[in-house]
Amino acid sequence: MAEDAQSLKEFYSSVDRATGFIREEAGKGGPITLISHIDADGLTAASIMSKTLTRLEVPFRLRVWKQMDNTLVEELSSEEPSLLVFTDLGSGSLGLLKSKLANWDIVVLDHHEIVDEPSSKIIHVNPHVHGIDGSRDVSGSGVAYLTAKSVDGGNIDLAPLAVVGALGDLQDKNPKRELGGLNGNIVKDAIDSGCMQAETDLILYGRETRPIHKALSYTTSPYLPGLSGEEDKCLGFLVNLGIELKAKDRWRTISDLSVEEKQKIFSEIAKLLSSKNLSSSVALSLIGTVYTLVREDRWTSLRDAREFSSLLNACGRMSKSGLGVSIGMGSRGKVLDEAQELLTNYRRTLSEYMNWLTTTPRATEELKNIYVIRGTGVIDDLMISTMASILTSSGFFSENKPIIALTSAENGMIKVSGRIPAQIADRGINMGTILHDASVQFKGIGGGHDVAAGAQLPQEFEKDFVKTVDQLVGSSAK
Repeated sequence: MAEDAQSLKEFYSSVDRATGFIREEAGKGGPITLISHIDADGLTAASIMSKTLTRLEVPFRLRVWKQMDNTLVEELSSEEPSLLVFTDLGSGSLGLLKSKLANWDIVVLDHHEIVDEPSSKIIHVNPHVHGIDGSRDVSGSGVAYLTAKSVDGGNIDLAPLAVVGALGDLQDKNPKRELGGLNGNIVKDAIDSGCMQAETDLILYGRETRPIHKALSYTTSPYLPGLSGEEDKCLGFLVNLGIELKAKDRWRTISDLSVEEKQKIFSEIAKLLSSKNLSSSVALSLIGTVYTLVREDRWTSLRDAREFSSLLNACGRMSKSGLGVSIGMGSRGKVLDEAQELLTNYRRTLSEYMNWLTTTPRATEELKNIYVIRGTGVIDDLMISTMASILTSSGFFSENKPIIALTSAENGMIKVSGRIPAQIADRGINMGTILHDASVQFKGIGGGHDVAAGAQLPQEFEKDFVKTVDQLVGSSAK
């Protein structure tokens, strides 16, 4: 594995170069401007770098943005030049950064697929440059964490945030839904720091924090038809199985159940999914590696790393990114209470969208090579990527075709999210490249990962864009 060792050496060398640049700017007294993405990975990356700069005692400004576009770059160009640090953004827009921010010093800490080449004033840290898979082996928050650790080894206590970000980015694609690659090294740091433990269990939302029927109801990845979002039905489901819901007047959680009780619940869920003609792989995805943040309160959504990521994702998707970063940086109390309420509303909204999508025939269309989901006028553009992920992981469509989901966005645009089911991830279809190539043909922007990507373009080109994506998928599949 000498080649792998060399790739890692080169990647860490790029991390150290970024570290040196950040330290140099910190020595000058700043300020530094941070720009990050709105999803869980972006918010954890922002939290990690914010904590790092706070510990360096350097002033900084933070912007959280839903995508790299002309509006963002033009706003940045109107400000006083300073060091710009992009986290979980930038690699797909290097040309834009070169042309519009030529006088700025820039550090890009990203993991998305790369479009164009950076200028000499851009320090670009990205695993893809070194042959490391940024969609599976390390996330944007992971790149941010490794940079923070390079700045100061004491930042190892930020490793759990990078685990949260990787899970939010759905990088648990290894057997038993385990994080691997560089993510595996970060997991080890989180465990070694005494902040986290990992074990195999049922992956149901609220496994340590919520009554069993609520844990079932809150589980949306995968979506469990007849149970997700249906608390009363979940209660009846468990009563019919003979599961004791309380012990000494206290609601039991998934973590309180015996192995036999967990097996009984899993078997019945598998039967339910089979009766809905859903793949057995959906049920199997309910068993895997769970990551517990042992220093967090057992009765909050921060205890389980996947729940933590859902909370942060809700903050970003419900236009409360600042709330998410505050929690990532350690705020609790009223801030956490507000986020918990936001999460409840977010999950309710997801359930409503799923019910609409699964009961409205006009919302879905099967083409030769792809499925098209249209949420125009119904699904918020900040939520469309989450819906695409849920639909892909829940087996509602054939696992032999990618999904693209579309909805209306601001200023006459459409927002697009594309996903490749895990079962066909090895067929050579690169959704990031396809959405980039298709969108630029129609005055849009696009990119991302091979298995998950996004785009935005004028609504007038929707029909031709969808046709082009269908053709590109067909021509690229092995």
